[in-house]
Amino acid sequence: MLKLDRYIGKQVFLSIMVVMLVVVGLDFLFQMIDEMSDLNEGYTLIIALAYSALNVPAAFYEYLPLGCLVGCLLGLGALASGSELTVMRAAGVSVWRLVRMVLKPIIVLAVLALFLGEYIAPYAGALSESIRAQHLNQGTISARTGVWHRENGEYIHINVVTPDGAIQGVTRFGLAPDSSLSYSSYATSGRYQNGVWELRDVVETRFLDNQTQTQRYETKEWQIELNPQRLKVLMVKPKEMSTSELYQYSQYLDDQELDNDRYMQSFWRKVFQPLAIIGLVLVAVSFIFGSLRSVSTGQRIITGVVVGMVFKISQDILAPMSSLYSIDPVWAALVPIMICMALGGWLIKRAG
Repeated sequence: MLKLDRYIGKQVFLSIMVVMLVVVGLDFLFQMIDEMSDLNEGYTLIIALAYSALNVPAAFYEYLPLGCLVGCLLGLGALASGSELTVMRAAGVSVWRLVRMVLKPIIVLAVLALFLGEYIAPYAGALSESIRAQHLNQGTISARTGVWHRENGEYIHINVVTPDGAIQGVTRFGLAPDSSLSYSSYATSGRYQNGVWELRDVVETRFLDNQTQTQRYETKEWQIELNPQRLKVLMVKPKEMSTSELYQYSQYLDDQELDNDRYMQSFWRKVFQPLAIIGLVLVAVSFIFGSLRSVSTGQRIITGVVVGMVFKISQDILAPMSSLYSIDPVWAALVPIMICMALGGWLIKRAG
């Protein structure tokens, strides 16, 4: 039985890896195509390649549930087409025993994905955004690079956050009580020391009733709750953050009375991703022992992609609905998973 476990596990694992290679490779290709329009003298093809390559760990983590679904359909489908599953069933191997065999490599991949999502993807994502911003956006405010933030009546734009926590191109806009522009400030760089930011080469303009007043500072302290750790979180997309970063930053936004729904939704998706993978694998196994037992490989791929897209779209639809109707974001992530697990378990029970 141990040899059978290894055989099925190897078949499923290799199928999933092939699917992930294709999916992540396509994501990398599309990312590169998207970056081609931004190439310039500073942002070269080599920098764009490095930026796209650093986003690969996050893409692997994001597409793993779909990869496991399609990979299981292909791996088990090949066994079913060769009547190997039929022989195993005739030898007394139950459907649930086969499910346990399939889940062993899935658990290994889920642990790998957890490591990628918690440690590698956040660092690589922050580094990629820093590299892109440094070469693409030098000294100007751009909607495609940098980050906007609001705190204590100030609207802040930071062009670059380097991996060591330093900042470059800091623009601040302060509003008066009547919401008119009170002052603007630009600093070429800054570093966090002893609980405060030390800005360098600061130019500050104050808007008075009938005139403007400009002052220059070689260095100036800036007191704000936004520390380097939170800034690194801001620079990356929610899907590239670790669960701890998502939770801490969502609590920070809540303290600032800002909307944190997007970050809490991403937090719960990451928390429940192992369950999502198991739910989709159960659906895949149920299809192999049911309606997809004797169909072509192409049909299995199409079915897997359709089911995976329906699952993802349902999560994407439920996320804004939870915000609109003030429902806890945990349910937006959990309900599609519960439906998958219940449907897969029911179909497997019927097949058994």
